[in-house]
Parts: sequence; structure tokens; C-alpha cells
Amino acid sequence: MGDIRSAAVIGAGLMGSQIAELLARVATVRVTLVDASEELAEQGVSGIARRLEAFFVAKGKMTPEEHRQVLGRIAATADLERAASEIDVAVEAVTENLAVKQALFARLDRAAQPHSVLASNTSYLRIRDLASATARPDRVVGLHFFNPVALMKLVEVVRGPDTSEATVDVACGLARRLGKEPVVCSDASFGFLANRAYFALRLEAVQMVWERVAAPEDIDRALKLGHNLPVGPLELGDLGGSWGIYASSEGDRIRALGPVQGRLHPLVRLMVDAGYTGGPGRKGIYDYYREVFSKTGEGVSRA
Repeated sequence: MGDIRSAAVIGAGLMGSQIAELLARVATVRVTLVDASEELAEQGVSGIARRLEAFFVAKGKMTPEEHRQVLGRIAATADLERAASEIDVAVEAVTENLAVKQALFARLDRAAQPHSVLASNTSYLRIRDLASATARPDRVVGLHFFNPVALMKLVEVVRGPDTSEATVDVACGLARRLGKEPVVCSDASFGFLANRAYFALRLEAVQMVWERVAAPEDIDRALKLGHNLPVGPLELGDLGGSWGIYASSEGDRIRALGPVQGRLHPLVRLMVDAGYTGGPGRKGIYDYYREVFSKTGEGVSRA
């Protein structure tokens, strides 16, 4: 299980394409990037090519030949079963929907070799629930990267109740091979480690917008300068689409954390209902504040 030479990354979006790039560039692993259609998978590879050109080749950190070599280790396909049939590890990076992920893990389990490790980039779903869709719960593990994947050092290695020590060791070893710092935790904590704590920070930032203490830009600037954060929590929420994720995961949070701690903040509910979910090409709290919230009487009181 320890010698990982080939991988499949399922989901060619923001996180999946970055994970595939890292596997191919840093670990020199052969990677197949999988999505629902060939077009989407190819778009993911094209995005990788553009990032490598902009951040590595143009800055003299990578030669054109090295650029070609990295891309030569990445294939794109919509054929999940074929991609999974000859891999050492699969990393799932699709939407945070338990039913979707369970169906995917069931397919991966049937297609992959018995030794293959099945990992998920989920940021909060329980590994035990994903493993329950397979006949290899000992080889299912969380491998949670943070955005931007190339820069963030942390990888949370999340063990379910049946995840074996050998699988945890493989996940930690792969994270280190990618130049990351793995931290092991159980799946009993909603949001695992970093996101559980960060959720409280972001929620307080949202509350300050709600109380009209300051504009999102100034709240982020204060937190970046005062706490040495590379990106503000509100800005990062806009970039990563956290507002839509928070809305869709409210039921899961309430079941895990209770009706008070788990409930969706009313400002986030207003934003999402108006289509300000954040994420690539979508508006978030910065635009909602400028275009809607600053012109209304909503907010002010403690949520």
C-alpha cells in the first residue's frame, strides 16, 4: 500500500484539479482526472496548464520541458471505472453531498484493485458514512487539503472507526511526499480540526457585518493584519463558495452540533437565497454587502 505510483482524482473543479496538479508536479505520480464528462475533465487539465504557466514557467520556477512533463503525467476522462481499475489511490473531490459521495465510493470500490486506498477531500462528512458504501472500510480515509492547495501546508488525515493504521500511514506518507504537514484526527468532530475552529472565526466575522460594525473588506483587513492570516475569512468564503456549502450543510451541522451552534446565520441565509453563494464566477458577501445589504435595514441586532 505504501508505494503510490498512480492515482485518480474524481472531480475536476477547484479542489480536484489542484490536487491532481500537486500529485503530478510534486510526487511525479501518474494521475487521471475524472469528471462527469470528457469536456469537464479536459477543462480541469486546461486549468492546470494555465496555472503552471502563470505561477511556475512565467516566474522561472519551471522550464517549458518540465511543464510538458507534468502535463504528460495527467490524463482526463469521464470513465470512472477505467480510471480506477489500475490505481494505488483515489482522491474524491466532488460536491459535499453524502448520497453523491456514497454512490461514488461504491463505484470506486467495485472498480479499484483490492489494495487501493479510497480517500475523500471532504471537509466535514464522516468517513464512516463514506466507508459504509464499500467492502473495504479499512482502506477508506479522509485526505482533506486546503485551498489554495499549492500553498497551504496542512492536510487533515481523517480516520473512520474502521480505517486501518496502515491506511493512515499511507495517507500521512503521501501528504509528506507532497510537501504537506499531515495532522491525524477522528471523524467524530464536525469540520474535523481546522474548519471547526475556523467556522467560529468566520461566523463572528459574518456577525460583525450583520451588526454593521464594518464592511467585509475592513473586517478581513483587520484579521489579516492582526492575526497574520494570508486571506481574510470573508474573502476566502467568497472564493471557495463557503456560503452555499454552509446553507446546504445546515442539517448536518445541527445534527452534529445542536440547534444553536449548528444553525445557519441569517445573513448567510439571505445571501444564498439571493444567489450570493460565492465560488468561482459567483458573487459572495463582498458583493452582497455593496449591492444589497448596505442599502437595507436588515441586521444590526445580535443574530
